[in-house]
Amino acid sequence: MSDNSWSKCVLSPDESVRDAIDNLIASSKRIVLVVSQDGSFAGTVSDGDIRRGLLRGIGLESRLSEIIQRSPIVATPEMSKEIVKQLMLTNRIQQIPIVDSSNKLQGLHEWDDLESEPERENLFVVMAGGEGKRLLPHTLNTPKPMVLIQGKPMLEHILERAKANGFRNFVLIVHHLSQVIEDYFGDGSNWEIRIRYIKEEKPLGTAGGLAQLSGLGKDPIVVTNGDVLSGLNYSDILQFHTDNGASGTMAVRQHEIAHPFGVVTLDGLRIVSIEEKPVQRNYINAGVYVISSEAIQSLAEGAFMNMTDFFATLQARSELVCAYPIHESWIDVGRPEDLREVATKFRES
Repeated sequence: MSDNSWSKCVLSPDESVRDAIDNLIASSKRIVLVVSQDGSFAGTVSDGDIRRGLLRGIGLESRLSEIIQRSPIVATPEMSKEIVKQLMLTNRIQQIPIVDSSNKLQGLHEWDDLESEPERENLFVVMAGGEGKRLLPHTLNTPKPMVLIQGKPMLEHILERAKANGFRNFVLIVHHLSQVIEDYFGDGSNWEIRIRYIKEEKPLGTAGGLAQLSGLGKDPIVVTNGDVLSGLNYSDILQFHTDNGASGTMAVRQHEIAHPFGVVTLDGLRIVSIEEKPVQRNYINAGVYVISSEAIQSLAEGAFMNMTDFFATLQARSELVCAYPIHESWIDVGRPEDLREVATKFRES
């Protein structure tokens, strides 16, 4: 890259995983460049490294040295852009640090600087049929995905982000006040995308409507709830799903619940341990999925099915289902307070 914006991505090995996540969100570059105290290049940390670390149990306060890639692919300052581009294509990576013969960091090559996001043929499906009862009165005459965020419907934000990630073929599964959505988006030509509609005569859950997609291609499909806004790159989760040969992939997000009291563990009357206001950490369903075409074909048309039950069914058949931890910005806009929060985030961004 010709500018020095890469310098904002530099951290030391002693900084924390939480620092790396904050850096990734602030820089939007999906990579942290790690430089040791003596100024030498130590390695990289990507969002994928963080996801793998979280899955194996490291904490957000763990040091970057626990997850750093110490031998990443690097480019020399003399390498041509064509060679760098070929390195990226061969190794399926989107950033390559520039390191000189003295092991000093000189910059960062990014795929976006060399090539625009490749266009994908995969269907992108939005579950847009919810009534949004918890969002009343905002949803009195407006379908939930059409509630405005900074002057645009939530659904428009989702479609625009997916388009920026290379998707052009969209299916909107609609039900409540569906005509409002169809009148606004039409066939998608105003956004230079293609939109088809599947109208549910009755609510079929968060997965039931997917049965009507059977026969629409052999590629995996990306599915998102129509009320989830995230900084997630949809092409990344699709690539993750494909690389792992999964039947289903679910985006998950770490959720923390702070206990307001000290927790005492007993063995009969004997106190075994006392933990002051512990924090419970769990992964929650983030409402974004990738599903194989074969799995879609197993759904019964017209039958009610929620996505969690669908994944449980795939598991029961011993098919591979994967979790894709996300640390990017994320909010499920289900309540009025969520609407206020996301509106604030958009003003600050």
